[in-house]
Amino acid sequence: MNYNIRGENVEVTDAIKAYVEKKVGKLERYFESSPTSDVKVNLSVYNEEQKIEVTIPMTNLLLRAEEKHEDLYAAIDLVVDKLERQIRKHKTKINRRTRQKGNAKYMFAELETNSVEQEDDGDSIEIVRTKRFNLKPMDSEEAILQMDMLGHDFFVFTNADTGDTSVVYRRHDGKYGLIEPN
Repeated sequence: MNYNIRGENVEVTDAIKAYVEKKVGKLERYFESSPTSDVKVNLSVYNEEQKIEVTIPMTNLLLRAEEKHEDLYAAIDLVVDKLERQIRKHKTKINRRTRQKGNAKYMFAELETNSVEQEDDGDSIEIVRTKRFNLKPMDSEEAILQMDMLGHDFFVFTNADTGDTSVVYRRHDGKYGLIEPN
């Protein structure tokens, strides 16, 4: 894995870099062959709180986690634990699907969701960030799994059955909703 470690309001020392590479490198044991993806790590400090964000884009999976803590090294440990849980959850669901449907494993889309921020300054609406991605065909269950892996509240996807663009979202009661066009 290639590491891209960046710091905001903090200097990334060799010790911090070595610790991140050591801890995140332990995730390689979950894969048959070593992933060749770029690991993006963003370290930041705001008001005595350390924050780490780790993104590992892979061919069929996007792993992403973030953690905050007073101690940077503790935050690194927490984010690696979160990534391990995501990997185990992904493998369990893939294995369960393979047994239930008798198919080879399903492919997850490698994409990021759109993020539109709104500011309430009277009548003005300002878009501060735009993301573009390719919609991959999948069913609603796969879209929910991908949404959970990303830690988002909604996920836009192409419905493999109908070919239409659909949205799954997490409801306030913890269940899921599906928006489909007429």
